[in-house]
Amino acid sequence: MFNSKTVAIIGGTSGIGLRVAEIAISQGASVIVGGRNIERIDKAVQRLGSSARGAEVDNLDQASIKAFFEAAGAIDHLFTPGASYARGRIDEASDDVAESSFKSKFWGQYYAVKHALPYLAKDGSITLMAGAYSVRPASNGAAYGACNAAIEGLGRSLAVELAPVRVNVVSPGTIDSDLWQRQPPALRDASFSSYGDVALLKRVGTTDEVADAVVFLMKNTFMTGSTLYPDGGFALR
Repeated sequence: MFNSKTVAIIGGTSGIGLRVAEIAISQGASVIVGGRNIERIDKAVQRLGSSARGAEVDNLDQASIKAFFEAAGAIDHLFTPGASYARGRIDEASDDVAESSFKSKFWGQYYAVKHALPYLAKDGSITLMAGAYSVRPASNGAAYGACNAAIEGLGRSLAVELAPVRVNVVSPGTIDSDLWQRQPPALRDASFSSYGDVALLKRVGTTDEVADAVVFLMKNTFMTGSTLYPDGGFALR
């Protein structure tokens, strides 16, 4: 299904994005990974091998996003997991914190889709990244929960607007990714334990489990306007 296809991933230098790139390449794809840090881009491309290339992109900067796709050329699939944000309670968070998830995670993906369209195959796919707090909000991030819900709504709207291009959303729970591995162990362990107490499967997820869901959405040609929740049953509690 990926033979001779090209996959663009904004946020493809680590974590879920990098794992999706590895799977796609193993199944015959060429991949373009984008990120903000040139050293991490070079490291990812070296790891991925000759079927990969990389480019800098800042999803807070439309000109940077536009340039990324101009350099990428024709693509068949787009995945947009890259985002940088903070969260906090409405009565404690600064405006910058409150707005950060929308600026990076919502508008970053919106403009990625907009500037990818001239290069995206008409039978191609777009997979957006949201999060399970969209349907089970936390107590310390109203704007963050609303942002994830908005991304799911964006996916449904774009599926209608851009058909026959397929647009879907993956909305994971807490995942044991390299992002968490860079956190202080005490914070990580407490967060994982808290999530496991709530999720039906009593644990956090893995990058492989989310990457498998993304690859499924790319490859299944009858899936559009859908949201998948690789969250271990977190949203059901």
